[in-house]
Amino acid sequence: MRILIVEDDELTAKALTTVLEHQNYAVEVATDGQAAWDLVQAFEYDLIMLDVMLPKLDGISLCQKLRSHDFKMPILLLTGRDSSHDKAIGLDAGADDYVVKPFDCEELVARVRALLRRGNSTITPVLEWGNLRFDPSILEVRYQTRTVELTPKEYALLELFLRNPQRVFSCSAILDRVWSFDKTPTEEAVRTQIKGLRHKLKAAGAAPDLIETVYGIGYRLKPLQATTSKSDKSEIGEHKQQTLAALAGVWNRFKDRIHEQVSVLEQAAVAVLQETLSPELRTLAQQEAHTLAGSLGTFGRSKGSQLARTIEHQLQVGQSFGTRKGKQLRQLVKALRQEIEQTPQEFVSASQTHNDESPKLLIIDSDSQLAGELVSEAQMRGIKAEVATNLSQAKEKIAQARPNAVLLDPAIDNTTEEGLMLLAQLQQTPSVPVLVFTACDSLSDRLEVARLGSRAFLQKPLPANEVLEVVVAHVLQPTDTGAEAVIMVVDDDPQILATLQTLLEPWGFKVITLSDSRRFWETLEVSAPDLLILDIEMPHVSGIELCQVVRNDTHWSGLPILFLTAHTESAIVHQVFAVGADDFVSKPIVGPELVTRILNRLERIKLLQSLAETDPLTTVHNRHRATQDLNKFLHLSQRFNQPLCLAILDLDHFKQVNDAFGHATGDAVLRQLGQLLRQSFRSEDVVCRWGGEEFVVGMYGMTRSDGVHRLVQVLETLHEQEFIAVDGSKFRVTFSAGVAQYPEDGTDLQLLYRCADAALYQAKAAGRNCVLPAASVPKPEISPAKH
Repeated sequence: MRILIVEDDELTAKALTTVLEHQNYAVEVATDGQAAWDLVQAFEYDLIMLDVMLPKLDGISLCQKLRSHDFKMPILLLTGRDSSHDKAIGLDAGADDYVVKPFDCEELVARVRALLRRGNSTITPVLEWGNLRFDPSILEVRYQTRTVELTPKEYALLELFLRNPQRVFSCSAILDRVWSFDKTPTEEAVRTQIKGLRHKLKAAGAAPDLIETVYGIGYRLKPLQATTSKSDKSEIGEHKQQTLAALAGVWNRFKDRIHEQVSVLEQAAVAVLQETLSPELRTLAQQEAHTLAGSLGTFGRSKGSQLARTIEHQLQVGQSFGTRKGKQLRQLVKALRQEIEQTPQEFVSASQTHNDESPKLLIIDSDSQLAGELVSEAQMRGIKAEVATNLSQAKEKIAQARPNAVLLDPAIDNTTEEGLMLLAQLQQTPSVPVLVFTACDSLSDRLEVARLGSRAFLQKPLPANEVLEVVVAHVLQPTDTGAEAVIMVVDDDPQILATLQTLLEPWGFKVITLSDSRRFWETLEVSAPDLLILDIEMPHVSGIELCQVVRNDTHWSGLPILFLTAHTESAIVHQVFAVGADDFVSKPIVGPELVTRILNRLERIKLLQSLAETDPLTTVHNRHRATQDLNKFLHLSQRFNQPLCLAILDLDHFKQVNDAFGHATGDAVLRQLGQLLRQSFRSEDVVCRWGGEEFVVGMYGMTRSDGVHRLVQVLETLHEQEFIAVDGSKFRVTFSAGVAQYPEDGTDLQLLYRCADAALYQAKAAGRNCVLPAASVPKPEISPAKH
């Protein structure tokens, strides 16, 4: 759990940090109210501990500001004042609790635990999941009768999962919740901690996959299972049960409102028979029928949705009523009333999970040499690859364990017909992504492969590394779209808003809901969503008009927009896409369909962004993206008075490598160095190819000496690696680097680059194969040329 302490007294802040970190919380400190506001907008916190007397923005004002912007995390006020009036002011401002200084540490921790329980809707202080029991008050974990001893980070991880049992957390989301932003390691640290936690739980008797991997998304607690009967051994996942229970809770919250909507329809039906239907009642009834048509099917009442849609059509302006139509309308409304009073059908929502952390790739190809190269390349990327040299062997391997992806040559058995049949079979539920890798290249071949559902068509010959790049980018790229994406939903129906939150939040989406379209623009700018969901028909401003507004703004013009509406007429659908929509989902909402469409849209956007921002050879960021990120780091450094380390490294004698062994070998060296740099630095560090054989690394919160130390370690690792040229020759490479620090060596990116570049030149002049800090060299006006 992540806690923000807002306290300007350094001694008090350090004392609080020590106490809370001892309880395994991730703690960050802001020394004034404005800095705290900036942090809350940038990071997610489970609780804020807030002093009342603060510089720049006092605690009461900050509390009011947080609540007015719909931040719902618990707030604990700290102050030296003990009057009832002061307490009342703090609680009225939106605080959840109030502690007077000096405070007892044990009481303070207990209050924090209580607020965190309240914030996560946890009734009992002891967290349980099957036979697993965790008591945060005494930091005790037990599986059945056995005690499980964990490290502080393992405690924090387990508590995060237990307090959010329905959520899937990506590595970056876990880093955000368990580590402080100034102490954030690489994503590899998360995988290491997960592995250690699994091992200890398994030793106590738990299943090895109690914390399971949802490949491509992240980690979650494995859903509990229940046996239905002795004759029926089918098991229902606890996650599905929890989703159904959550939807039932939404239904219960809004059932009174639904009954009121049907009452309006009943009034309209009576008025029709009495020939007293006013235009106002007719319009209101039509609106209520439209809303019910969209929402009822989501709760398993598809018949009710159909009835409401029929009623809506009958109530449309211009439709005349006679005695027969009036009686028909009354019967429809009566049937609708009966339908909503029945027990709803199950809402089905499912997701595919994979317990193995490493993705599996099945290579179906009779060329054993090529297959071996592909396996080696896959292993370098952390992918488990197997080879099948004929179709019967391939089918046997698929039956034993379904892979995450298949690389298929349809002509493996000297005929493409059976290979294409296997491609078609793999598209059946549950489908397996297939990439075709073949020597065939006719339009008819490509067309047939596309029709059968292949994800990509690759033509032989192609180097193994390029093939694997396509496999990773199009199929196996682990994305954080579901865990990290912010989705903004605009709909005037509160039932739809609540339902979408229930459906999407277990996937890790952060859902921002808005019922009043007049507040659209300010909400859009504050929430900065990754995807926008709009209803078409809303009071004040329609979804179509909102879409036009978004598309007219250069900053938001690329935002994915999905329309969600009960309208299915072709004219409406055409209008939606004409104004710039990306997708269209009809009400009633089908959970799996909506989630799949959102994930696919976000993955597509992420892929396009990656292609535009990534150096294709080394797969690190390109210069354009790195410049943006480095300037963001500089802004944070200025605001929070944090150091920023900028390093430039350049391969030594790289031209000689190209001249002696060829450019293909030189590309392999650059590719390997890019991979080494990605593995050696934190996920939030900036790693980019600046140009040629020159790379730039930006490290926020690290000093010049820290940067030198890290780069020396990378240099040592690189020197141990042996490269093999096409002709079999073996060689090693080194690099030289210069390191500068903000603000000592420069206050903007250009000055920092010049200082680091001068240090790099000095490193080369000193014999290369070394890393020098900028402080040891004079600062030049213009950097000398490097060789």
